[in-house]
Amino acid sequence: MSEALILEFKGTKADYDAVNELLDIDPITREGDWPVGLLSHVGATSASGSLVVFEVWDSQESQGNFMASRLGPALAKVGMAAPDRQEWLSVLGTHHTH
Repeated sequence: MSEALILEFKGTKADYDAVNELLDIDPITREGDWPVGLLSHVGATSASGSLVVFEVWDSQESQGNFMASRLGPALAKVGMAAPDRQEWLSVLGTHHTH
């Protein structure tokens, strides 16, 4: 079964948009160069102002490859620090409506 990941950053919507532009992905239109193994992606801001990303991946290995090859460098280029929180969850079931 797939695995879910919560990432929480000190960041803003502008940071989120800048990283996505560098990655050539558009979460609104769902177009772009999305990483292999990513099954679902949600970006949000919390009440405390943190930037939270919730993703479902086919494996932790796929996410690790993406982090090393593309996401990590994009975060660094925008000036974002590593996430304050990174937590893997075992997915028990999913439902997604387009």
